Amino acid sequence: MADDREEIVRNQQSSRPSFERREPRKEGFEALLRRFFRDVQQSGILSEAKKRRYRSGEISRVKRRQIATRKAARRRVKRGY
Repeated sequence: MADDREEIVRNQQSSRPSFERREPRKEGFEALLRRFFRDVQQSGILSEAKKRRYRSGEISRVKRRQIATRKAARRRVKRGY
């Protein structure tokens, strides 16, 4: 009877996945930073973000003229004309 229990316990333990503790990488901060930047560079995320950074949609001709008129008015006020 006791042998049967031990057998059951052994079988249950062997069916469980074993999670081994892995030794963490022992690398310095600089090496970690270099690895991070290399991965980012290879993925192309940074270059894509730089491309889209200042891009805005097309502005209509009327809207551009309105903006230019306001800018000119501000310049005149600033210069005292």
